[in-house]
Amino acid sequence: MPDQIADMASNGSSSKMEDLEKLRTAGGHVDSRGQPSLPTVHRRLANPSPLGLLSFATGIFLISIFGVQARGLTTPNLLISVLIFFGGVCQFIAGIAEIVAGNTFGATVFPSYGAFNLSYAMIYLPGSGIMAAYTDSTTGAISPEFNQALAMYVWAWFILTVIFTIAAMRSSWILFLDLFFLDIMLILLAAGFMVNSQTVLTASYSFGFVVAFLSYWAGCAGLWADGITPIDLPTFAMYKQD
Repeated sequence: MPDQIADMASNGSSSKMEDLEKLRTAGGHVDSRGQPSLPTVHRRLANPSPLGLLSFATGIFLISIFGVQARGLTTPNLLISVLIFFGGVCQFIAGIAEIVAGNTFGATVFPSYGAFNLSYAMIYLPGSGIMAAYTDSTTGAISPEFNQALAMYVWAWFILTVIFTIAAMRSSWILFLDLFFLDIMLILLAAGFMVNSQTVLTASYSFGFVVAFLSYWAGCAGLWADGITPIDLPTFAMYKQD
């Protein structure tokens, strides 16, 4: 292939130059098909959506694990590292990349939920003092006001998620349903904290597993696309392009 390109480059005809350009990818790399089993996709800009979606899915999955108290887990402090570095930092990186790519939706959603993960982690980070503000220094008991404060916190994110759900109405069914079930999760979570019902809270975190599954689906659909793998996950577009 390189010898073929060199021969064409030495010929000054316009038709030969056009043929030369066809042998290169959009990123200016040699369009080599010598190893089809391990294809390499050259882009001007990488697709940041899989990073944002997979980091979001992982954070929601772990939050749900601790929420339903799987395997007797009740202390959520282990979440802090994952929510800060993967769920928070990585989603901010994905959001910045979406800004560069010109995708307004991704540039808004990913940093927003990155901030959600960071702020949620800060609640349980001992050094933040948030939990300490609702804890009796003498008895160590957490004030009932803490659940009400969490409810207001979740209501704010529910309102924002509804806005994002409306914005996703012409994207794909996977992404739309992902945000729709996140709406259900958040409204149940807010209600559970307000009435202090463990049953409602457990139902909310159970919907979190659905949200995580759909987020993993959407993330893998982008990561495995472009011939990188033989798996082509459909996302079921909600509209037909002209």
